[in-house]
Amino acid sequence: MGVVVPLEERPGGTDAGLAPLLKLVAPAMERVNAFILSRTGSEVVMIPEVANHLISSGGKRLRPMLTLATSALCGYSGDGDVKLAAAVEFMHTATLLHDDVVDGSEMRRGKLAARMLWGNEASVLVGDFLLGQAFKMMVEVGSLEALRILSEAAAVIAEGEVMQLAAAKNTATTEDEYLAVVRGKTAELFAAACEVGPVIAGRPRAEQAAARSYGMNLGIAFQLVDDALDYGGREAKLGKKVGDDFREGKITLPVVLAYRRGSAEERLFWKRTLEDGDAQDADLAEAIRLLGKHGAIEDTLARARHYGAMARDALALFEDRSEARALLDVIGFVTARAH
Repeated sequence: MGVVVPLEERPGGTDAGLAPLLKLVAPAMERVNAFILSRTGSEVVMIPEVANHLISSGGKRLRPMLTLATSALCGYSGDGDVKLAAAVEFMHTATLLHDDVVDGSEMRRGKLAARMLWGNEASVLVGDFLLGQAFKMMVEVGSLEALRILSEAAAVIAEGEVMQLAAAKNTATTEDEYLAVVRGKTAELFAAACEVGPVIAGRPRAEQAAARSYGMNLGIAFQLVDDALDYGGREAKLGKKVGDDFREGKITLPVVLAYRRGSAEERLFWKRTLEDGDAQDADLAEAIRLLGKHGAIEDTLARARHYGAMARDALALFEDRSEARALLDVIGFVTARAH
């Protein structure tokens, strides 16, 4: 029988893996943060209230930092990276506001979700406002190619959300189908955030493609580790309750694997708890037991490491510079969150 991997934070914290990136982009991130605050203003009082509730809630802002780092890696020296980084963060924040409404989530980053304080309607509409602001920033940069990349990303993210709705509570979801959701819903924004750096720096297509590949594979690894953490992380680290995916009836990769490998009786358990929504308090412990029995957590993390290795290989095209080393360390941070 397999055992569930202990998903606890290492002594000293896994955030140490982000230290080189944080140091690299610190001056530019100050400008990004100031720019973000300046663009959440509105005469409609509720808009800055809702937006700042989430924006100021302590997220690491990894995606905009990737935009700044890949821009620096490619020798960019203008201010377009700051505006695009802010646009990326606004896109991400908008998707979180929308996600919490779709999922009926009560918590986000350890705080009450905006929908719990202002309602679903306000959360959706403020998310729309942030998307509009993001596109205004993209236009200001003056790069039609960067605008194309991020606007296409917005469409793909929306498609990923719809695909997730189709897969929700469907235990027949295959691993390929689930990974398609992950690529659209999560990894696409990572990929676009990284790709626009070499684009505004005027670098060759090969470098643009390499940066995109790095971001895409990093984003997939990031989501798969999140999937594993939901069944074994710490609530203080997750910013939500352990088992929220299970309670919300979400089909994630650990469940896909355990369902495929399980007996007929075990599959009936997953159907009852996830498809039928008839989960009892004691069922989370049983779900974790089944995940351990079939090695679903370990194999989810192994797949995350696989995509992390692909992200590492994508960076091989670039010179061994401090920016490239910082981006390599990010891969370690993403996968080390599960140890």
